[in-house]
Amino acid sequence: MVDTLGWRIKFGVLAPSTNTSVEPEYAWMQPRGVTNHFCRMWIADSPIDNDADFEKLIENIRESTMDALDRVMTCDPGFVILGVSAETFWDGAGGAEQLRNRLQARSGVGVTLGSHACEAALKAYGSEKPIKRIGVLTPYMPVGDRQVEQFFTEIGYDVVKVIGLKSASPVLIAHEPPDRLRNAIKKLNDLDVDAIIQCGTNLACVRVAAEAEQWLEKPVIAINAATYWQALRINGINDKLHGFGRLLEDW
Repeated sequence: MVDTLGWRIKFGVLAPSTNTSVEPEYAWMQPRGVTNHFCRMWIADSPIDNDADFEKLIENIRESTMDALDRVMTCDPGFVILGVSAETFWDGAGGAEQLRNRLQARSGVGVTLGSHACEAALKAYGSEKPIKRIGVLTPYMPVGDRQVEQFFTEIGYDVVKVIGLKSASPVLIAHEPPDRLRNAIKKLNDLDVDAIIQCGTNLACVRVAAEAEQWLEKPVIAINAATYWQALRINGINDKLHGFGRLLEDW
């Protein structure tokens, strides 16, 4: 249901309690008449030193996802965006589809996941020039990187390399400096990839990716831009938004 401020649509957005990037980045891209209503999945800002710590983080996110969904649905949004990344790649394409189905069945509205949004973004760019070889940037430990690689491989892409930054805690993902992101994107580009994808919704990369597209002259897809773009387009909101990459400008 729409309201006075969200007269086009109200988005319900689920994000980890430690995430400080997805909310402001979505706000940058928010067209007039669209409102974003966040509900937080409670997780602790525990250190992440290895794969076991990262898997525990995913377990904690999963345990709080449905409760957060139930809470955000009390404001009667017309659509839900899952503003967390790693969980949407877990167990490959089949796992992503199952997760979306569970969320849609529980909420009764459409749901966008980061993994599916990145797939849709690649197809959009691919309509202009074929994309086969991709590089991926994440803030994850190797166990998370393997899940991302599995997803993209299963949907038909050749994952040349995944650079995982191994951020030291959920909160500290948002502290990764732009220069570190730029350097990682340049390293991926050196491998002669057709496109670069950034995963991890707490990695503040929308502006960096948009900038990188200009000097690399190839798709550089930030996951927060992709998920918000897909949510808008699924709901018939076709505003062209500038400054966030070609995805929001051209498709």
